[in-house]
Amino acid sequence: MKYRFLGRTGLRVSEISLGSWITFGGQVKKEDSLAFFREAWSHGINFFDSAEGYLEGKGEESLGVAFKELGWERSDFVVVTKIYWGGEGPNDIGLSRKHILEGTAKSLKRLQLDYVDVIMAHRCDPATPMEETVRAFTHLINSGKALYWGTSEWSAQEIESAHNAAKTFGLIAPICDQPQYNMFTRDRVEQEYLPLYESYGYGLTVWSPLASGILSGKYNDFKVPEDSRLAIKEDRFMVAFKEKLSTPEGRAQIEKVKRAGEIAKTLGCTMSQLAIAWCLKNKRVSSVITGASKTSQIAENVKAVQVSDKITEDQLKQIDEVMGNKPPGIEFFGRDI
Repeated sequence: MKYRFLGRTGLRVSEISLGSWITFGGQVKKEDSLAFFREAWSHGINFFDSAEGYLEGKGEESLGVAFKELGWERSDFVVVTKIYWGGEGPNDIGLSRKHILEGTAKSLKRLQLDYVDVIMAHRCDPATPMEETVRAFTHLINSGKALYWGTSEWSAQEIESAHNAAKTFGLIAPICDQPQYNMFTRDRVEQEYLPLYESYGYGLTVWSPLASGILSGKYNDFKVPEDSRLAIKEDRFMVAFKEKLSTPEGRAQIEKVKRAGEIAKTLGCTMSQLAIAWCLKNKRVSSVITGASKTSQIAENVKAVQVSDKITEDQLKQIDEVMGNKPPGIEFFGRDI
């Protein structure tokens, strides 16, 4: 495992991290989750991601049980959780001071922790004044319930607004975002956020490196494996995604994955490893959040760290040609900017 700084902070996070959306409290049974955490830990993963809205808090609960049962030193692992969707009540959603403080208190209880390393605003809340939101996150840090705060899927303009509020009122500004990033989804990370890297050294903990599994290559024959996430019929997001496979867009994406798979073969790796390694080639990425339905997948994902070192500039250009979506004017998707 290798470690990178989270933005301009002194916080080091593993290049590969483990997320809890769907996986813990969903696909993976509670009694089996400890094995996943042990496997991740054995490979040097020190960064674990969750949110109050993941399976109504069950994702955080699974992390809390693992931290308690495994007895790791608190200084050895990094925890991120996100606040926005906390329940059905009128004040259980959004980024009001009330919800940020109360939601974080509930998250810490589920996590069985005194503090989280990074607390993130899961989305921007246009209904709440930015000053109120920034003041609330500043309070969390000053009270020791979080060490840093960040954003998730905010626009560059919204992040600029948060930094301006912090500067104007002497508050603490966010240090990173958690955007979707993969070979199919590139514009925000590689183009929209460019000014943020220069101005604030903004860090990235990216999610969906496999584009919900399409970039793994396991759907190349248009069949859905029974143990895959797309087989979870009760999940509306996954049902919609499964339907997408039969659309012209879905079929076009799978054809691109097949072509990219030939590049993976030349590197002696799987398509999943190439997709994760491709994300790591972007130096702005601090950590790539991965999921797993089997412990063996964790070990396989971690190998992407070594694959990233092997990818050449010519192979990056080949991937760009296959995908046909490189943002204009960006050389090697911003990794040298």
